[in-house]
Amino acid sequence: MCGLGNQRATADDWFIMHTPQFIMHTPQIPSRSGNRVLRRVALASGLVIASVGAFAATAGAHVTINPSEVPAGGFAVVRFQVPNESETASTVKVEIAMPEGVVIPFVLVKAEGDWKVTTERTKLATPVKTEDGELTEVVSKVTFEGGAIAPGHFEIFDIQLGPLPDTAGEVLAFPTIQTYDNGDVSRWIDRVVEGQPRPEAPTPLLALGEAGDDHHSSSSASDDSHSDSHALGIVGIVLGALGTTAGAAALVRTRRKA
Repeated sequence: MCGLGNQRATADDWFIMHTPQFIMHTPQIPSRSGNRVLRRVALASGLVIASVGAFAATAGAHVTINPSEVPAGGFAVVRFQVPNESETASTVKVEIAMPEGVVIPFVLVKAEGDWKVTTERTKLATPVKTEDGELTEVVSKVTFEGGAIAPGHFEIFDIQLGPLPDTAGEVLAFPTIQTYDNGDVSRWIDRVVEGQPRPEAPTPLLALGEAGDDHHSSSSASDDSHSDSHALGIVGIVLGALGTTAGAAALVRTRRKA
């Protein structure tokens, strides 16, 4: 490795420290520099651990909708991000209810992996006319089950909605119920009231903005997907740096004992 061929690598040959930004090789570190090296290793480890901790805090958030705001009156692809907040159980069922009292004529669902999708429909008191004919019932709830979200992980469920109400400024609530394989249930149904403390289990919300003020939601979801992939790539680099830094520290300790 590192051009050494079959030669045995020791701390006197190479000391390798990885960070997300660079790889630094320092040949033949004198023993009197050991303390300085350990301080550098500790600093690098601290930075990596802080980055991982920040990501873990983000991943442990509530059920959320992304984007949180879409143009009123149009179609939108929104992403429900569902984290698993249990340390021992896996999420095996997610139920997402459509906003009460709001007619959304078309609801299309994207199934991922092992997740099976079922929908419940409700008859309309007054049929709605659409370009495809008269609509007498709409989807009132979408259920995902058959898959699993392991502890420390999250899943994203994409749903296309439309046409949305054309009342800019309105906020739509999507009560969500999350069921674990040990029987525990998280009910994300608490009402969010402006000016009051955020509830422990807030209902996922989708705000309707002025038409044309935002990107088309399909594009937003695509951009978000790219951002998610980029973020996960960075996390992978950070985790690799953490492991390599720990290995470097072990090499230095071994050399000092020798």
